[in-house]
Amino acid sequence: MAEPTPRRNEPRLRPAPLLFEPAEAAGDPEHFFDLESMDDPRELLARATELTQAFRAAADRAVEFQAIAAAQLADPRRFDRLTPADIAERAEWTEDYAKKMVEFGRDLMRGADGRGPDPV
Repeated sequence: MAEPTPRRNEPRLRPAPLLFEPAEAAGDPEHFFDLESMDDPRELLARATELTQAFRAAADRAVEFQAIAAAQLADPRRFDRLTPADIAERAEWTEDYAKKMVEFGRDLMRGADGRGPDPV
């Protein structure tokens, strides 16, 4: 599971924005956020590092949303709740991982300090 993102007592880092590439650039397998056109290795390292941090932050945030969705789907108060096995099948996880994600999602929904829902 991805490393959790900072909670209320830790400031959330704002990585470089992920800019969408034009369709024609995305079709070129050698094109990646215009990194291939950079000649200065310092500039290349800086931009590649920004992108790495942005992708990691995006992946961490997406995992949190997966966990919240899993917890909501497994909520026993729902008449249409899903079992961990059902959630695992939908998300292409193992059942054990689905159980951990449900618990992680419940923790997120309770909030980091236990006072209530976290406004995801």
